[in-house]
Amino acid sequence: MSLIEMRLDGIQLMVENMPKMVRFYRDVLGFEITEGEDTGFVYLVKDHTLFMLYKRESFEFLTCHEYNYCCGINGHFEISLSVNSFKEVDKAYEEVVAKGANAVYPPTTEFWGQRTCVITDPENNLIEISAWENNPYQTSFDKDEF
Repeated sequence: MSLIEMRLDGIQLMVENMPKMVRFYRDVLGFEITEGEDTGFVYLVKDHTLFMLYKRESFEFLTCHEYNYCCGINGHFEISLSVNSFKEVDKAYEEVVAKGANAVYPPTTEFWGQRTCVITDPENNLIEISAWENNPYQTSFDKDEF
């Protein structure tokens, strides 16, 4: 029996306060967002990854279901952002915390060769910012190929 091949296409966050989340991802993290702050849906591509913000009430209306949402820091998943060097991890952490990100875990060099820190967005989704000494997960594609 063969299975249909499925590819990971992106991630979608269900958000309560769209204006606050748009401002965070645009103004604090630097994502290019062209939609306005009062939209029900934001669709963008960041580094070949589809990233979406969907207003909770809009998604519930669309699917005809009510959902439960996490209170406090959401430990179900983490958004992972990478930078080019250990120094950039420290600088990025300082910059985003100064702009309003919630600090969770300060820049730390882990024994496996990764420097990492963790923040949250305004709705408490975990976001890691990291760099590798020798990245074992480095992709081999050339960005100009796309």
